[in-house]
Amino acid sequence: MKLQNFAENTWIAGSDDGKELNSAVDGRPIATITSNGIDFAAMLDYARRVGGANLRKYTFHDRAFMLKDLAKYLLDNKKAFYQLSTETGATKSDSWVDIDGGISTLFVYSGKGRREMPNDKVYLDGPPEALSREGTFVGQHICTPRHGAAVHINAYNFPCWGMLEKLAPCLLAGVPAIIKPASSTAYLTELMVRSMIESGVLPEGAVQLVCGGVGDLFEHLTCQDMVAFTGSKGTAEMLQQHPRVVSESVHFTAETDSLNASILGPDAVPGTPEFDLFIKEVTREMTSKAGQKCTAIRRIIAPANVSADVVRALSTALGQIRIGHPGNKDVDMGALASHGQRDEVRSRIADLSAEAEVVFGNREDFEVTDADAVKGAFFMPTLLLCDRPLTASAVHSVEAFGPVSTVLPYENLDEAIELARLGGGSLAGSVITNDNDVARELVLGSAAWHGRMVVINRHCAVESTGHGSPLPHLVHGGPGRAGGGEELGGIRGALHYMQRTAIQGSPEMIAAIGNRWIRGGREIDPGVHPFRKTFEQLEIGDTVNTASREISLDDIDHFANFTGDTFYAHTDEEAAKKNPFFDGRVAHGYLIVSFAAGLFVDPDFGPVLANYGVDDLRFAQPVNYGDTIKVRLTCKQKTLRAGSGYGEVRWDTEVTNQDDEIVASYDVLTMVATTEEWEKVSA
Repeated sequence: MKLQNFAENTWIAGSDDGKELNSAVDGRPIATITSNGIDFAAMLDYARRVGGANLRKYTFHDRAFMLKDLAKYLLDNKKAFYQLSTETGATKSDSWVDIDGGISTLFVYSGKGRREMPNDKVYLDGPPEALSREGTFVGQHICTPRHGAAVHINAYNFPCWGMLEKLAPCLLAGVPAIIKPASSTAYLTELMVRSMIESGVLPEGAVQLVCGGVGDLFEHLTCQDMVAFTGSKGTAEMLQQHPRVVSESVHFTAETDSLNASILGPDAVPGTPEFDLFIKEVTREMTSKAGQKCTAIRRIIAPANVSADVVRALSTALGQIRIGHPGNKDVDMGALASHGQRDEVRSRIADLSAEAEVVFGNREDFEVTDADAVKGAFFMPTLLLCDRPLTASAVHSVEAFGPVSTVLPYENLDEAIELARLGGGSLAGSVITNDNDVARELVLGSAAWHGRMVVINRHCAVESTGHGSPLPHLVHGGPGRAGGGEELGGIRGALHYMQRTAIQGSPEMIAAIGNRWIRGGREIDPGVHPFRKTFEQLEIGDTVNTASREISLDDIDHFANFTGDTFYAHTDEEAAKKNPFFDGRVAHGYLIVSFAAGLFVDPDFGPVLANYGVDDLRFAQPVNYGDTIKVRLTCKQKTLRAGSGYGEVRWDTEVTNQDDEIVASYDVLTMVATTEEWEKVSA
């Protein structure tokens, strides 16, 4: 079959015959690929003009629900993806990481978008900043979608996950994407994109696909466009230096080469659970996806006194790995993505062999199950040992992108840290130890050279996701050789596709822009208690100013006896006076919060369904017996939970004393019924 491009809402074949793509398993032709004849300038224009405009019509929650619906549709159609994934050399477990792992990322971003972002079109980055003495001039950072296109250039090793991990935060942010998969496995990406388009979930222009080269696409980038690249460092540097990228200051993030290291702690000697975990982890990382993972362990940093034990144990474990047809359930490791990739790995092992000895593997006469070793791109797991790693260079600079790793012995923790640093920056590092002090020293000594680090011991191993598993909740990227970029990381991933802007103005004006009330802004007298209003009826700024209540010594004694909180500051006058913060016995902080609720709460059955929390509680100064308190409660922010019958309302709460001094401040969080729901429950 001839792969097609999806441009301007139409599937288009390239204008020439294209390049042949072959099965990694048996070398037979799978497809041809070409993007010649595609109008890349028109694709970019269409993405900005149609795709971006369509996505920006929706709120973050709307787009989060799109991700959920898209994920469900892909799950229902994943059987076809698994069947084709076998041709890339992936076993079923490899495909699970790529296909189900990618779809899971959509689900995660859907959930995080609805929980952590407002049901709005603007994201407020942090609290407002006070910029003036009287509070009439304030600042606020906001994030809004860029008005460009995101160009996603992906690697061949994860044709599904590599696409979806970029796409999920991008679409949540409200930015359209042009997806460019690596050619050798593009047939699987194209199949999944077809399914995405067939789902009808995404608005027109949200996604386009390039199968083949990018032609003159970079010539038409603007300052609103973004490039997210995964691949070799050389290619990344070439693209980053493109004149248009430089002149337009195109936002460019890169995830490139990575000589990831795993460090075995000195306590993890043979016979300990940690030693066994280390051998298991390294073996899995070397052979999963046939070692074709940007996070795979390339450098095995082990104490010199057990390095021989590590070599023996790893050689035994690797010798038990069954290599062959990835569709065979008894096979542990499939093929490399192509014959060219296999030749590349052999060449890199030759480079490494100048400094390190091959202690296992790198043979051509190995057993292959249910496949032809010549026709398929199969390769034997290979382990090397470098006796003088501190003075070596190749082991810290040459990456064999396959089932290849090198053991690097160290004498002390300082040497282990230095070896980790010599990698020049990596995506992932791991430490396997049961000694907390060792873990702290190794992490703090080498964290600056890693984008992510995982510490594994007997207590977390069962639930640990392991060394090489990027998670949508955590950042993926790394410094130096790893490209200096950052992806994922929860909502941080969506913010990569948005412009952060500092806005300044009056509290009322800033509140109108961000849909969040700011202290000093206009307080609205709603005419009725705001707890009598449904979600739709509530207005940002609706305020209750309560009557006052005096705090008596009897109140403090009763609260202490009733709750059991008999801390001396509340019960012992003489001891309390010794405290530099108090003049004598003071009211409990939680007594103040409780009395404040008694002042502002409307007790009758109403649209307010529940109080589900308090945020940012601070006690500004003590309340003595004889003082009086009053409360100002203001509707601060509203977030509709679509389809649930309620919305979340955040109330800005300020408790002041008889001198109008703030004694406590916090946000009260409530669930408030929609008008439709309230009519049902109150009938």
